[in-house]
Amino acid sequence: MLHQMEWDLFDNGLGGSMEDPPDISESSQSKPSSTNISEHEFSCHCCYDILVNPTTLTCGHNFCRHCLALWWESSHKNECPECREKWEGFPKINILLRDATDKLFTEVVQRRREEIQANPKTSRSLLAFQRYGDNLGRSRTNQHKGAGFFFSGVLTALTCVAVIVLVYHWSSGVVEQQDMLISKSVSHWTTEEVVSWLELLGPWAQLYREPFQQENVNGRLLLMLGDEELLKPPYSIENQAHRRAILAELDRVKVLGVKPPHNLWEYKVTNAGKSLFLLYALKRSPRLTLFYLYLFDYAETFLPFLHTCCPAITHIGQSMESSFLNAQLEPSWRQWGEFLVKYLLLPYQLIAEFAWDWLAVHYWTSRFIIVNAMLLSVLEGCALWRLWSRARIRSLPRKMWNHLWKMLSQGFAFALLWPFVPQFVCNCLFYWALYFSPIINIDLVVQQLMHPETQAL
Repeated sequence: MLHQMEWDLFDNGLGGSMEDPPDISESSQSKPSSTNISEHEFSCHCCYDILVNPTTLTCGHNFCRHCLALWWESSHKNECPECREKWEGFPKINILLRDATDKLFTEVVQRRREEIQANPKTSRSLLAFQRYGDNLGRSRTNQHKGAGFFFSGVLTALTCVAVIVLVYHWSSGVVEQQDMLISKSVSHWTTEEVVSWLELLGPWAQLYREPFQQENVNGRLLLMLGDEELLKPPYSIENQAHRRAILAELDRVKVLGVKPPHNLWEYKVTNAGKSLFLLYALKRSPRLTLFYLYLFDYAETFLPFLHTCCPAITHIGQSMESSFLNAQLEPSWRQWGEFLVKYLLLPYQLIAEFAWDWLAVHYWTSRFIIVNAMLLSVLEGCALWRLWSRARIRSLPRKMWNHLWKMLSQGFAFALLWPFVPQFVCNCLFYWALYFSPIINIDLVVQQLMHPETQAL
């Protein structure tokens, strides 16, 4: 089109015959002016005004660059606003067409450029659009260079994690015994298994190990014990706090029928499907997941979680058995207030505090969870800042409703498909989400911090 325009101008008098040059009067009459050219030929099909920094797409249509940036930001699509044909690569400014519009419509273009610079929304969209193009070009340049290094690093990290986990399980003989207790009915426990269960209550419970061994207390006898039996010989547990702690744990055993889990791996063995569901759900939507635990798993999961993250005020010198009993009581108003503030503002901090409390039991796993919680908090903050800076905070209720519907549908689909998923696949998904998610989130956080105004398509 530009070449045709130049030849038309050339034929109309700017480039006449060398042998028969026109006179001055004919030259002045045939010289075109901006009023003789239709503005429609140089207008944008989005704003219907003179093109400013005209950008030509692969389909041939021209648009103002700021109009194209606004369209890209609102539609999240790499396609022409007029014919909907997807463009290839990243659109560039048509230099010839820009120079032509600057010469023919100088005043109009200058006025429009000043208006664009004065509009913060348009300037922000142009900046985000240009950064998107820079990232696109950088990723294509380093595609072959960085892909192999990245995946080799990921493979190395996963291999190291797998070796650490396997060595931990193989070197720990107690785990196998605990797995037997949490999978074996309490009525079939032997005397040795009853003593092992008693020792798990804490160091204070080892004082009463010999009476249980001498009386050959098995699982059935354990279920028949009460406060009076524990107070009388041969048990002679005179400390009332000790008796209450043993009876509280015994009540849990009676309800569950097996030993309640005391760490992450035991919980995974007894609740394979729920552990996988909670691992992914806490990452995607921690508030809805904690609310789900409050409604459907209050005593076994939610209550210990709340007491761990928001502990009650303890006095100096308080015994371990008293702390054990406090974890079974209803939370105080102070605990509920602290929990609700963290629940609404920093839900991932609750998960990090829970993992921090288990550092002595799960050394490396707790650190992975803490790092992942910190990264997810940063990503959530970046998402809220993007909504606020782009004046889209009003769309937050609609996004929350869409998120709620998405989580409910995914949870329903998980409940239907769970019986058909092999256990090996579930274990792979579990360890993938537990150890590999922080690696992915680190890359996402770096992208958000380096280019906070760039929104991925």
